[in-house]
Amino acid sequence: MIKRSLLLSLLLAGGSLQAQEQAPDIAQAKQLAETICAACHGADGNSPLSANPKIAGQIPEYLAKQLREFKSGTRQDPVMSAMAAMVDDAGVDAIAHYYGSQALQPESTQNLETVALGQKIWRAGIADKGVPACAACHGPAGAGLPVQYPRLAGQFAEYTTLQLQKFRDGGRDNDPNQMMRMIALKMTDAEMRAVADYAAGLR
Repeated sequence: MIKRSLLLSLLLAGGSLQAQEQAPDIAQAKQLAETICAACHGADGNSPLSANPKIAGQIPEYLAKQLREFKSGTRQDPVMSAMAAMVDDAGVDAIAHYYGSQALQPESTQNLETVALGQKIWRAGIADKGVPACAACHGPAGAGLPVQYPRLAGQFAEYTTLQLQKFRDGGRDNDPNQMMRMIALKMTDAEMRAVADYAAGLR
């Protein structure tokens, strides 16, 4: 009985130490954010420019996946690839958790004339084109799902539209099972703008 208790204590202690070793270094993450990321994304992840996405409050696992794919070349962008190359694996995880913990300052819907169309695509898709509802993967409120599906609520409409266009035109191909590429091929620019603008206003 004593041996079993001792073994259990050792296993629990080992698990606790491993968890501590894997915990992200927030101090390192803050330093990396302020020296490498802030110029484009803001020190707190709330980018002031629509060309650069807001990453505050984004799903950490999704951010880490994107950074690793910029590093490996799976996702192409000359600026982001260069920035990501400066960060090691531990730094990638730390940055992802740091920005994921920051409070998002969300954008708002700008074009009230297309709200109805954007809402329809988000909630129900475009049935006659075989476009599924955005909410099916990104959630009814746009909060996303870990790793594969990012948070889109409060994101710049211009940025979301650009990513849809890249998926359609071949400028981006790091989506699992080509899902976003197949969807974007069936959408017009007007439909992309409408649903991106609607997503910007989700909370």
